[in-house]
Amino acid sequence: MSWNSLGGNIGSQLDGLRSLRSLNLSDNNFNGHVPINLGMSMMLEELQLSKNSFQGSIPSEIVSYKNLHRIDLSENQLSGSIPEVLANLTNLTVLVLSSNQLSGEIPTSLSNIQTLQYFAANENNFYGGVPSGLTRFLMHLELWHNRLAGLIPPDFLSRPNVQFLDLSHNMLEGPIPANVSQNLVILRLGSNRMNGSIPVSFEALANLTHLELQNSSLTGVIPPQLSSCKSLVVLNLAQNNLIGALPAELAVLGSLDFMYLQLNKLSGKIPEQLPDGLSTLDISWNSLTGSIPSSITGLKNLKFLYLQGNDLNGSIPDGLPYLVELHLGQNQLRGMIPLMPLSLQTVLNLSSNLFEGPIPSDLSQLNGLRVLDLSNNKFSGEIPVSYTQMATLTELILSNNHLSGLIPEFPQRVSIEVTGNIGLADSYEKLARKKGRHNGVIIVVGVGAFLLVSVIFFLFLLLGDPKRDRTRTASVER
Repeated sequence: MSWNSLGGNIGSQLDGLRSLRSLNLSDNNFNGHVPINLGMSMMLEELQLSKNSFQGSIPSEIVSYKNLHRIDLSENQLSGSIPEVLANLTNLTVLVLSSNQLSGEIPTSLSNIQTLQYFAANENNFYGGVPSGLTRFLMHLELWHNRLAGLIPPDFLSRPNVQFLDLSHNMLEGPIPANVSQNLVILRLGSNRMNGSIPVSFEALANLTHLELQNSSLTGVIPPQLSSCKSLVVLNLAQNNLIGALPAELAVLGSLDFMYLQLNKLSGKIPEQLPDGLSTLDISWNSLTGSIPSSITGLKNLKFLYLQGNDLNGSIPDGLPYLVELHLGQNQLRGMIPLMPLSLQTVLNLSSNLFEGPIPSDLSQLNGLRVLDLSNNKFSGEIPVSYTQMATLTELILSNNHLSGLIPEFPQRVSIEVTGNIGLADSYEKLARKKGRHNGVIIVVGVGAFLLVSVIFFLFLLLGDPKRDRTRTASVER
């Protein structure tokens, strides 16, 4: 009866069912306590009550149904701890307790259920350490968004059965265990307090598709050996303390779709070759130098490119791929702005660089663009009137340039920032006054300079040339 709008409490209404093996009431509006009278035969195998409003604790009476192999109580309002007696369900293969208000420690006894393959208890308030034997039989473990602390047990990642492991968004600390199972497919340890370096032993993870270690305190370099992870789709090492160069060896990762390396301390140049399957590349807020490699134009799947907050120089390569979002702000880029891909739909950020000359009028062809940021450059001339015709533009940032002339009239939906351009005005009267003040300043400066020269010349005539006076005096004495 899942995916309906049923509600109310469940007491003993179902207890008269003689052959009930599977009960699925997911995605309804049931409330009250988790029901425990679920069939006269006690032969229940599947209990799925997710996405309701059940309250209270997980009833220990549930272990009376010895044949249970699937329990899903996720997305309710359950509180309290996980009953130790659940370890008596020796046929249990799936236990899902995610998105509740459960607390306490993860029971060590769960590691004794030899049939348990899938355990998810993410988005709760569990604390304490991670039980060392928990992955003894598990294939899939999700404990993200809790308050787990301490070290990850040394053998926690090494169990050959483990394929999916997510301990992200906790308070775990210490190094990442170097002993890892070659069968790992997804490993998520981000947003913890991990330190140390990324283990070189990860090179053995040929089946790994997701490696997410972001937002911790990892140090050292990005191991070039990660190029052996041929199945890698997501590499997220953002917001750590990684140093050194971006390894050119990673270019061989043909399956890599997302690479997040922002907010580290990477240095050196961007490699000439990058993984050709990338759709998102974020290496912003590092210390990268040199120019943007022209080979980036060959990344035909690239949609999101973030290079801002580095020390890149040179010009923007001509022929960028079908980008949706481009961030190049806070670098040292200069030169001509090439034709931008018409696919840009969200943001074009060229702020805080060294661009100069007129603002390119062809940017008005970006009809899907929402935000255009050209601030903190040396652009001069007028704002192109064609920008007012950009159909989806909502924010235009042109502050701190050398622009002049009249500000075109934009639709009300467009927020315009033009501070720091002393030659701009929003009406002809103000523009005339600005020009008048400008001309007045020139006249005043000119008159002042003339008067200063005149005074100096007059003083020169009045006082005379000291050398000539000395010559005249000597002549008189003779």
